[in-house]
This record gives sequence, structure tokens and C-alpha cells, in this order.
Amino acid sequence: MKQTRSTILITGCSSGIGLYCAQQLHARGYQVIASCRKAADVERLKRLGLSCVQIDLAQPSSIESGWNQALQLTGGKIDQLFNNGAYGQPGALEDLPTDALRQQFESNFFGWHHLSRLAIAHMLEQQTGRIIQNSSVLGLVAMKYRGAYNASKFAIEGYTDTLRLELADTPVKVCLIEPGPITSLFRKNAKAAFEQHIDSDNTRHQLAYQLTIDRLEQEGPSSQFTLPPSAVFKALIHALEAPKPKARYYVTFPTHLFAILRRILPVALLDIILRKS
Repeated sequence: MKQTRSTILITGCSSGIGLYCAQQLHARGYQVIASCRKAADVERLKRLGLSCVQIDLAQPSSIESGWNQALQLTGGKIDQLFNNGAYGQPGALEDLPTDALRQQFESNFFGWHHLSRLAIAHMLEQQTGRIIQNSSVLGLVAMKYRGAYNASKFAIEGYTDTLRLELADTPVKVCLIEPGPITSLFRKNAKAAFEQHIDSDNTRHQLAYQLTIDRLEQEGPSSQFTLPPSAVFKALIHALEAPKPKARYYVTFPTHLFAILRRILPVALLDIILRKS
């Protein structure tokens, strides 16, 4: 019989990194509370044997309700939070409606903040806890036509660094995971966001947008450096279980590479590389 090691709430578990990590942590003996935005996905994960609650990170009331349900399922104790739920809004910033940028930040930043505040208060009261933020290589460097997602992940980077400093004198530990290309439904969801908000027929970026659509429709790995979700899980385990977890965990070759290049290259030279990426 597996012994429960600790309780963890994970957001964005309908597929990809969130689903894989939820299943693997469950198998490892954690009491996992997965969360999904859609009710149908919540029921699907329950059928897979996971405890699951509905959390729409763009809706404060949904975050509050999901958090309270998670507490009920764990007997009032959540030891760890893995903020993972997010999506990418493609498009040149000049073509991006302001409401689209607001939606990006509601899901990728403000929702994380709302949930983190609930977790911090709870963890300080119980005098233990860890908050793991799933960022991106695009939180380290910017790339064309990814400005909304870049901005949200750059915000998470600064937010999490500040949070780590402010909680340094408490038992609550804070970490960042920095994935690069990982096998997931990210491109499918990004294509839907692109089609919803970008008028690709009336823009100076029309040719580039066709290449963007081709990339988003591509089957299989997005690059030769794409890794499976297990690569993120390996970093997550260390962040959850190490007595002294790292502030940052770089996953995939591009993330390691750009973390180094950002530190050593002049801006002009790095821009040349990024424009070709």
C-alpha cells in the first residue's frame, strides 16, 4: 500500500506537462489534486483515477472555489502548489487587441498570483510549503510574434524572484522551472488563440503569419530539441523533494543555451540570433 508523502495542487492538467506530472506524482505516492479549466476535462481525469477540481485561472471565483474544494479533498492541508496552467497568444504586438493581451495575463499571470496568495497564507499558517512556477525559455529571452506570451512569462520570472526574496525568512520555498520545447497541445491551443484575435489578412506581417500557422499545424515535435514531459517531471521532483531546491531549473537544450547567451552576449548580437529563431 502506497504511503501518502504530501499533498500537491497542480493547475493546467488537461494534457501535456500538467497531466503527466499529476499521474506520475500520484504513482509516486503523493496526494495529487489536479485542476482543469473545463468541466469535461475534470470528469475525464477523475475517470483516470485522479482527484480533480475545476479552476479557470481567468476567473477569480473559480480559483477560490477550486482552492476550497482542494482543501476539502486533502483534509485541509496543501503542502505544494505547481502553477502550470497557461497558453500562448501568437501575433505581432502591433496587431494584438488589448483585450487579447489582458486575457493572456489573466490566465498566465493574474490567476497565478491569486492562487499563490491563497497558498502562501495557508502555507505560512501550517509553517511548511513549496510553490513551483512553470515558466518558459520565453521568460528568459524574447522572440518575434510571441510578445504576449513573452510578456506574461517575463512577468512570472520577476514575480517569482521577488516572492522568493520575500519568503526567504519563512519555511515556504519558491522555485522556477524553465522548459523549452516540450511535447504537448501547446501549439493547438496557440493556433486557436491566433485565429480568435489576429486578422492575418490585413497586416504587414501576412507572410510571417502564414509561416506561423504552418508551424502551429505541424505534427510531431516542434524542433529537434523537443523533449517529453518527463524532462519537466525530473526537475519538478527535485524542486519538491530536495532539502535545498534550486531557484531555477533549466529544461531542454535551448533553455540552457539562451540562459548562457543572455548573460554573455551584447544585446545587439543576441538580437541577431533571436530574430532568426
